[in-house]
Amino acid sequence: MIIRKSDREIARMKAANQIVAQTHALLADEIAPGISTAELDTLAEEFIKKQGGEPSFKGYRGYPASVCLSLNEEVVHGIPSSSRILQEGDILSIDIGVYYQGFHGDAARTVGVGKISPEAEALIATTREALDKGIKEAVVGNRLSDISHAIQIYAEERNYSVVKQYVGHGIGRDMHEDPQIPNFGPPGRGPRLKEGMTFAIEPMINAGDFAVKTRDDGWTVVTVDGSLSAHWEDSIAITGEGPFIMSRLTD
Repeated sequence: MIIRKSDREIARMKAANQIVAQTHALLADEIAPGISTAELDTLAEEFIKKQGGEPSFKGYRGYPASVCLSLNEEVVHGIPSSSRILQEGDILSIDIGVYYQGFHGDAARTVGVGKISPEAEALIATTREALDKGIKEAVVGNRLSDISHAIQIYAEERNYSVVKQYVGHGIGRDMHEDPQIPNFGPPGRGPRLKEGMTFAIEPMINAGDFAVKTRDDGWTVVTVDGSLSAHWEDSIAITGEGPFIMSRLTD
C-alpha cells in the first residue's frame, strides 16, 4: 500500500531531508585525498545528532555505520573504515539517511576526489541527469514505471548500464515504504501517481555491465566487472504543482 502524506507531513519530511542535504554539504567540503571514510562517517553522525536527528542507517538490519560510503566500483552500502583512505582520482558515492521528528529523509550523491578522469566525470553527470529525468516524470496522472523508463533510456542511450538488483522506494515514517521503484522498465505500468505520494528515487549506473555482487562483508555491493559506478538519489513529494524535491539544500 502506498501511503500518501498530508501537507503537514510533507513539511516534516522536508525538515528531515534538509538535514540530509546539510550533511551532504558538510562532507563535500571535507572530501580530499588523505581522509578516511571512517572520519567522514564520524563527521556526519555528529552533525546529524547536533541537528536533533538520528542516522537512519545505523543499526538498520545490522548496518554498522551512520552513512554509506562507496568507492569507485562499489555501487552501494560501502561500510566506512579507517583503512579506506581517499585517493586522488577516486569517486565516492555518499548515501545519507536521517530520522527527524517522526520521518525519514534520504539522498545520495557521487563526488570526485581531487582531479578525476573525464570518464568518471561523465558517469557522475549522466547519473545525476538520469535522476532529474526520472523526477520530471513524477507527476500526478503518470504511472510509476514512467519514472523507471525515463532513467533507463537516458542512461542506456549514453552507453551506460542501469543496476537492476537495487531500486528506489517509498519513504516516510518508515525508511523503506511501498512502492519499489526500479530504474528500468517499460513506461505506462504500475500504480497511477497521486498527490501526496513520497518517493526516494535513486539511479545506480555503471560504466560497464549492470551485473553486481555483494562482498564477503555482507553489505558492500560492487560491479562484477570492476567498472566505476555512480549513485544519485533524492526524496521527492508528488504535488499538484509537480514534483517537490525535499532533499536539495534550500536554506
